[in-house]
Amino acid sequence: MPELPEVEVIARGLCTALAGRSIVSVEVPGLTRLSESADTLVPKVLGHTVGRVYRRAKVLLIEMADGLTLAFHLKMTGRVVHGEKRAAHKHDRIMFDLDDGSQLVFSDMRKFGYVRSFAPGELENWAFLQKAGPEPLETSPEDLADLIKGRKAAIKGLLLNQSVVVGVGNIYADECLFRAGIHPASRADRVSRAKRVKLFSELQAVLRQAISENGSSISDYVNADGDAGSFQNSFNVYGKKGQKCPTCKTSLEVAKVAGRTSTFCPKCQPKR
Repeated sequence: MPELPEVEVIARGLCTALAGRSIVSVEVPGLTRLSESADTLVPKVLGHTVGRVYRRAKVLLIEMADGLTLAFHLKMTGRVVHGEKRAAHKHDRIMFDLDDGSQLVFSDMRKFGYVRSFAPGELENWAFLQKAGPEPLETSPEDLADLIKGRKAAIKGLLLNQSVVVGVGNIYADECLFRAGIHPASRADRVSRAKRVKLFSELQAVLRQAISENGSSISDYVNADGDAGSFQNSFNVYGKKGQKCPTCKTSLEVAKVAGRTSTFCPKCQPKR
């Protein structure tokens, strides 16, 4: 699933490409079950001009000049790509033709992603975003550390909990836990405040590096131009079970934490 860096990279690319562009026609090869109906969505967006594109949590938001907003949740395999106008492909869900002859396409092979529209003033009342926690790149490590103070849950589970902090999935949770030297199954209430502050400092560093490297491409993710990311080449532990720890050369191990496979170094990340 695209995480914060991937959606942020897409948003930045689209903001540059789409600002000031108007939607002149819309083709709907087949929207996903969770998407808004084409019968209601298409009339809302025709003729509208894009004001800005941004991200909140893992959601891509395209705000029109009059305040109407399109929200795309990419889920597992969703893509939003801008380029030359073309015929529909097998997994395309909705295609927006723009006034400069280019096209914005939302595709999703597994159909878990969706697109919905929000009238001006409605977005802030969307239950999904009302439950979302703070942005990790807009909140101090100290404040984030205090949010999980005294929590008895596994610290990785808290990182993945979108009501605690948004945008973090399995990849970036494993990577920041390794950099901070914290076992993913450690209970948060048994991790010192200094260690918790270090964890969120490392999370910010990991996220910023991933954004600078265009995100991580494991299988489906591409940016707004259709290009793959490269942060997967910088992974220390994610997906590297049995390989040597880059720090101490101990074999990396895996465990199920909060229902997710977690890769860690048993020596560098002792369990607390």
